[in-house]
Amino acid sequence: MVTGEKLNAERRRQHSHGDRGNDNKTLIINADLSNAKHGEAIVSLLNEYALDDMGGNCELSNFVKQNLIAELQKRHGAHVILAYVDGKPAGLSICFEGFSTFACKPLLNIHDLIVTKKHRGQGLSKKLLAEAEAIARKLGCCKLTLEVLEGNLVAQAAYKANGYANYQLDPKTGRALFLQKKLA
Repeated sequence: MVTGEKLNAERRRQHSHGDRGNDNKTLIINADLSNAKHGEAIVSLLNEYALDDMGGNCELSNFVKQNLIAELQKRHGAHVILAYVDGKPAGLSICFEGFSTFACKPLLNIHDLIVTKKHRGQGLSKKLLAEAEAIARKLGCCKLTLEVLEGNLVAQAAYKANGYANYQLDPKTGRALFLQKKLA
């Protein structure tokens, strides 16, 4: 995990200015999964995402709430980014390292990205995406990946504005689809 007080201090310096158009102080940091306050923020933000239409409208189970941080700590390729506005949790991105066999290089998947309803429209998703990209570049990744629901047009627009595009090898064979098979 890309961590360390030096890296977080640099991120604080870069992002602790007010956003254009408001006086809010924004802070983007790489979460310290051993920090209880970071853990609480992660679970709270992820639960808000789960309760949203785009997260399935279902609160996280008690099992997830109680075990998520410990399970993330076990995954050496996990990278968690927190956004704070005026000292309060406002956004989250959870990313996992993967590997591109075609490029023979690592990749970084943005598995979750949430900005609280109160803080949407303030550019936080752009800052979270930029931090994920900085981590990916530091790791030598060939690309970033993410999935987004078809009906989440706002998120799709934000991702496209930040350089993301549908995945396809050849237009004749179409775009890639994201499928799942639940095991539990």
